Amino acid sequence: MKNFINSIHLFIASALFLTSCSQETAPEAKNEEHHEEETTIVSLTEAQFKIAEIELGNLTMRTISGTISASGLLDVPPQSKVSISAPMGGFVKSTELLQGSRVEKGQIVAVMQHADYIQVQQDYLEETSQLEFLKAEYERQDILSKENINAQKSAQQAKANFLTTQAHVAGLKAKLQLLQINTTNLEKGIIQNTINLYAPISGYVTKVNTNIGAFVNPTDVLLEIVNTEHLHVELTIFEKDVPKLKIGQRVFFTLANENKQRIAKIELIGREIGPDRSVQVHCHIDEEDREMLPGMYLKASIETTNTSVAAIPNEAIINFQGKNYLFIETSEEVTAHESEEHEAHEGGEHEGHHEEEGDFQYQMIEVEVGQSEGGFSEILPLKGIDLSTKIVTGGAYHLMAKMKNSESEGHVH
Repeated sequence: MKNFINSIHLFIASALFLTSCSQETAPEAKNEEHHEEETTIVSLTEAQFKIAEIELGNLTMRTISGTISASGLLDVPPQSKVSISAPMGGFVKSTELLQGSRVEKGQIVAVMQHADYIQVQQDYLEETSQLEFLKAEYERQDILSKENINAQKSAQQAKANFLTTQAHVAGLKAKLQLLQINTTNLEKGIIQNTINLYAPISGYVTKVNTNIGAFVNPTDVLLEIVNTEHLHVELTIFEKDVPKLKIGQRVFFTLANENKQRIAKIELIGREIGPDRSVQVHCHIDEEDREMLPGMYLKASIETTNTSVAAIPNEAIINFQGKNYLFIETSEEVTAHESEEHEAHEGGEHEGHHEEEGDFQYQMIEVEVGQSEGGFSEILPLKGIDLSTKIVTGGAYHLMAKMKNSESEGHVH
């Protein structure tokens, strides 16, 4: 029984001892964790400073253009793109064009044949001959009517027959012109059994939708010809950015397959918002390039406004875990006592050794980045930063690396 009571006393004493240890170490762990979160200072010795090639600078007021990012494609105006169809249905007798073929305005692009072409010419010749007879009959009846030799009704009927046939002839003549058939040669008795289709513009064949012997209807597109000398940029701009747009604004764009930057200017701004809440913007290219093709995708940046902002070189900005940071100089030298504390925080690796003078200290601070242009980025208003603040513009990534290494070394157990 006595041994049992002694065991209970020993168990209670052990529990109290463990609880006391836990209470003593918990705040230390908490403080250590809190200290880890707040580590934003990094120090360099003079030797490290030289190796890291640290450069300092200040925020400077620069004129940076506001920009709107957009995407789009190259296109041609309606007058530079032509779809060729047969005015009357028929069979393709010949065509020698392929995709990419160069054609000149007025060049024959296809030859069509059909019996209806012959019938139209025949009808024209018959109606033309009939018209001459009806004209003479109308003139004769008109004279007789005026002399009261025949009834007025006969003169009116002759006139109606003449005017009706005259209308038929005019319609057939227009149809022949549509078929590119020369009526002068036709009136000489020359009837052709084929018609030619001509290129209305100069350019390149982009589509061939037929072959020899195929029957095509008037609604079928045989060929498409595009003149690529006057390409333009068609951009898709979201509704929220439309108020920032103005005619004449510069557009910098790059094609999907190259890095060369090209320049265009806004010529027209659409007046209708599409189902995707966007507006089409038409831009003229400053320098034409025949190597560019319609339909090429591109990325663009529209220059909106020029404003003077506080900016820093892009090399000074560190992006870490989705946030942007700068390193600022907190003091030119760190005292021996501060150096000892910093080395102690680094885990004791350099315990008992420090530079009495010459350590340089920098603090990492989070910033917000605005517009960028020409290698500089706008730094939005922040606490503790002004035009006189010394900012690390060269070697910032070395400071970040040393800080992270110091944090990892300081937590090795």
